[in-house]
Amino acid sequence: MFAVFKTGGKQYRVSAGDRVKVEALPNDVGQQITLSEVLAVGDGAQLRVGKPRLEGAAVVATVLAHGRHPKVRIFKMRRRKHFQKHAGHRQNFTEIRIDSIA
Repeated sequence: MFAVFKTGGKQYRVSAGDRVKVEALPNDVGQQITLSEVLAVGDGAQLRVGKPRLEGAAVVATVLAHGRHPKVRIFKMRRRKHFQKHAGHRQNFTEIRIDSIA
């Protein structure tokens, strides 16, 4: 059984027991959360798709950790103009474990 849910502007396809890094959530570590914006649920050959969401469907997950992704280096340069710009970015994430799909 799998589900497609949306959080942080992105969509994730998950099954029970999966560990996923999603955009940062304000929940504490160890807290159980319910993600109610489920777009589709599949079980074998059967697939239910919402328009745009499935009513009554939810994904229950546990927050495992908070962290930051590796640094992305940004370098801009204009040739022959003596212009160079360096920057970096690290995106925050929350790691969750999918407990069940209801």
